[in-house]
Amino acid sequence: MKCKAMAKQRRNFNPKTFFSKVGRGREMRSFRKGQMIFAQGDVADAVFVIQTGVVRLSARSQGGKEATLDILGDEVFVGKDSIAGQPMRTASASALTDCSLLRIEKKSMMLALTQEVTLSNTFCAYVLSRNIRYQQDLVDQRCNTSEKRLARILLLLSHFDGQSSVQTVFARINHEILAEMVGTTRSRVCHFMKKFKDAGFIDYNLRSRPIRVRRSLLAFYTR
Repeated sequence: MKCKAMAKQRRNFNPKTFFSKVGRGREMRSFRKGQMIFAQGDVADAVFVIQTGVVRLSARSQGGKEATLDILGDEVFVGKDSIAGQPMRTASASALTDCSLLRIEKKSMMLALTQEVTLSNTFCAYVLSRNIRYQQDLVDQRCNTSEKRLARILLLLSHFDGQSSVQTVFARINHEILAEMVGTTRSRVCHFMKKFKDAGFIDYNLRSRPIRVRRSLLAFYTR
C-alpha cells in the first residue's frame, strides 16, 4: 500500500508547481532594481527561478573587464552552475527591475532531479535549449553585422517569434548593456535604435518604459 501511495504521489508531481511555489528547501526572495542576487566567486549553493522581473547575467575577466552574458526573464533559471557541480559562481546575477525569484537549495534540487523523472526531463530540456541558444549567439557574433546582432537581441528579449502577435513588449534596458551584448559601442547602439524606431521596427520614448518590438524587425533580421 505504501509503494502504491508513493507511486501515485509521483504521478501527481507537477514541475511547474515545484519551480513556482515555496516548500522544503525552496523560498521566495524579492530583489530591488540594481540589487545583486549573487556575485561571481560566491558559493554555488542554490539555483533560482525567476517569477517576475528581469535579471542581468554578467562575468568579469581577470583583467577586470565586465561583460553582459544574458538578460533573463520570467520562468528562467539563474545559477545553473550550482547544479553542474561548480563549487563557486562563474558569473554574477543582478536585478535589472524589481524581481521575485524562487531560491531552491542545491541539495533539494539534486534530490528532486533524482526522484522525479518529469522534473528531470523538464530541466534537461531547458538546459539543452539554452545551449542551442548560446551556440546561435556565437554564430550570430561571428557572422552578422552589429546592426543585425542588435535586432536579434531585441527579438530575443521580447520573446518574439512572429507567430502569434504583431508586436511584443519588454522592459526598457540601458543602451550600454545592449552594447555589451551586441559587442559594439553605446553610440552605435543609440544610432541603430533610432534607425529601427524611424523605420517602424520598434517604438519607445523617454516617458514610456517598455520597448515595443514589431513583426517588421523580424523580417529585417531574417532577410
